[in-house]
Amino acid sequence: MIKKEEVQHIANLARLGLTEDEIKKFQKDLSSILDYFNSIKEVDISKTEPTFHPTEHSLREDKAKPQPVETANKLIEAAPENKKRHIKVKAIL
Repeated sequence: MIKKEEVQHIANLARLGLTEDEIKKFQKDLSSILDYFNSIKEVDISKTEPTFHPTEHSLREDKAKPQPVETANKLIEAAPENKKRHIKVKAIL
């Protein structure tokens, strides 16, 4: 099982303040995730062809789907702030 100190270190890196109960819960959760990865390592992939790009065969053409003007108007009106048919959002940079 992952150590309490390791959970606290991960929480500090993520800037999270955890209670003792949360630390115990994450010890169990993170340990089960790591155990799962270890079980994946045991799978025999010696006869499997390498995949160069996981989405190589599943890409679709990116097409716009025209929507009625009423739909756009409803969405704009539902936004907390809008100006001249544009939705206003807070600056992130």
